[in-house]
Amino acid sequence: MDGKISFPKSLQARLILMNASKDDLDKLTKNLQKQVSNSITRNKDFFRKFADDVYIVSGGFKEYILPVVSKFGIKDKNVFGNKLVTNKGGRITGFDKNNLLSKPNGKIKQLRELNLGGDLYVIGDGYTDYELKKAGIAYKFFAFTENIERVSVTKNADYIAPSFDEFLYTSHLPMSISYPKNRFKVLLLENIHSAAKKIFKEEGYTVEEYKYALDENNLMEKIKDVSILGIRSKTQITGKVLSKAKKLTSIGAFCIGTNHIDIQAAALKGIPVFNAPFSNTRSVVELAIGEIIFLLRKIADKSKMLHQGIWDKSSERSYEVRGKKLGIIGYGKIGSQLSVLAEDLGMDVYYYDIIEKLSLGNAKRCNTLKELLNKADIVTVHVDGRKENVNFISDKEFKMMKDGTIFLNLSRGFIADIKSLAKNILSGKINGAAVDVFPVEPESNNKNFVTELQGLPNVILTPHIGGSTEEAQENIANFVPDKIISFINSGNSFFSVNFPNIQLPALVNAHRLIHIHENVPGILAKINGVLAKRKINIIGQYLKTTDDIGYVITDISKKYNPDVINELKHISHTIRFRVLY
Repeated sequence: MDGKISFPKSLQARLILMNASKDDLDKLTKNLQKQVSNSITRNKDFFRKFADDVYIVSGGFKEYILPVVSKFGIKDKNVFGNKLVTNKGGRITGFDKNNLLSKPNGKIKQLRELNLGGDLYVIGDGYTDYELKKAGIAYKFFAFTENIERVSVTKNADYIAPSFDEFLYTSHLPMSISYPKNRFKVLLLENIHSAAKKIFKEEGYTVEEYKYALDENNLMEKIKDVSILGIRSKTQITGKVLSKAKKLTSIGAFCIGTNHIDIQAAALKGIPVFNAPFSNTRSVVELAIGEIIFLLRKIADKSKMLHQGIWDKSSERSYEVRGKKLGIIGYGKIGSQLSVLAEDLGMDVYYYDIIEKLSLGNAKRCNTLKELLNKADIVTVHVDGRKENVNFISDKEFKMMKDGTIFLNLSRGFIADIKSLAKNILSGKINGAAVDVFPVEPESNNKNFVTELQGLPNVILTPHIGGSTEEAQENIANFVPDKIISFINSGNSFFSVNFPNIQLPALVNAHRLIHIHENVPGILAKINGVLAKRKINIIGQYLKTTDDIGYVITDISKKYNPDVINELKHISHTIRFRVLY
């Protein structure tokens, strides 16, 4: 296939490798039918519509090629391949050596004999396909790389087609989707789990990944041709970054929080942000439970002393969790799940939340933060990243706590005043602390980290690993790409944190028009006015708004004047418009 040996030798070698009989062909055919390239299968209608102009010219054997391609409506008379020779027992012993395609330059000879009129476009992944262009028979040669990429082929191609969609798009031919998937460039930062890359690549997207975050300047440069951006918690998506994101269709936050993303600026550019609100809750809860036990038993300090050769078998100020009062600040997905597990361990659970939340099990709701802080033996914080929560726990709140309280922060770095926490640990007011998040965190693992909490007694410091388990990261890596792909393919915005949430039915026999606009009165009327003027039938329509933007999805009949697209794009206050086939 690389052109390094003659084709007849290659053909004979294939037969030796096959070591097959005629009875094996059915099994082979069924297997091959399952392995047709995704973009070929997706464009089955194209082959049926242009059956007269599609030819299969292959060095492979017609006996197994024809049953596969006939499913696509390709005519028998347009399929050319080698023919097998069998003995009386049905064993494959060779090939028809009189067939033009079995000879050196066989494809060239076959096409010359066919003498097809018009411009000939050749699509293939082998060196013999390129030779058709070299011989002057093909008008253009497209190196097809969806399954395999050979340098000897791609370096000589007029175009590289990572998918059949790319060939159709470049050639201005009808296709089943509105835009080649390989043109969607995905940028994954911060060592996102490999499952995400696999999902995006299987969808046909081009993926580039880095194990670290990028600073603002580097990201501004990198994001210019990116369609989908995937980040974790360290990458800052500012308005300046978004101003350079001309092709960006969506952002995936492979974490729970989104306070490091300017979600309003993204919405105003028509870019939905998707996160993973449920995928790592169990991991965070398990870490909290483990740290509560460690802190009550002073395990970290005892372990450190024993590493230093000091044997301190003392029970002083070492406690069981059973019967202790756990105070949970923030009773959302993590807080409520922690509540259930803590109660199973025999703890008395109290919680405080600014929103009325139904308690689980025997957990008791506190009406004020002060009430909770006065009661709890252990205080753990699980609130979101809104600006109002900066220094949510500082000197005032520490004073309200019992003497000897255990304190945990596994939510946001700016929630607790670190200097105040350090002071209260040194004074003995706080008997132990576990902190997983910090106001300023290194961009990568090779950067130094400094905090006032280092070296303090009965303090567990972890590098923002609350959700960093293999299970959680794999769950997130499956969840976020699924939502992004659904948005791109169907317009579904469900689970977006900054877009009107719309869950749409499947698109059947229609075009879907996606219109994102500033939330001002009258846009829907203008959209429908354009469609009515062009006498275009609306099959279904969906509208939802936020304070900033409106999101309209309109399904229309297949027949429409292309000029309508231009009119819809130029409706005043339009942010972004696209068509789904």
